[in-house]
Amino acid sequence: QVQVVESGGGLVQPGGSLKLSCVVSGVIGRFTTLNWYRQAPGKQRELVATIAPGHSSNYADSVKGRFTISRDSTKNTVNTVYLQMSSLKPEDTAVYVCNAQSAVTGNGYWGQGTQVTVSS
Repeated sequence: QVQVVESGGGLVQPGGSLKLSCVVSGVIGRFTTLNWYRQAPGKQRELVATIAPGHSSNYADSVKGRFTISRDSTKNTVNTVYLQMSSLKPEDTAVYVCNAQSAVTGNGYWGQGTQVTVSS
């Protein structure tokens, strides 16, 4: 059984930084793309950042240069993905949700999300 658990959300002032973590545990396979999405109230879910098994990454235009995604896949059956967020803006306020997409099975696994609030 695959479990996806995020942590690290909270309240931060504009211009501040926050680091999110997501642990994906279970047999999901080596070729797993890890993604961070976010959903703000009244808005559609947005893909924020993605990192492939080979560690290549992509970002939404709205976060380029401010967010950095990284991963640790060295442990068997455990993938950890991080999202370092800097120069945070009020418009970054959202629930951030981690997603693991298996290239082998095509299955996607989702976490419950962690709230990030950027406010003075």
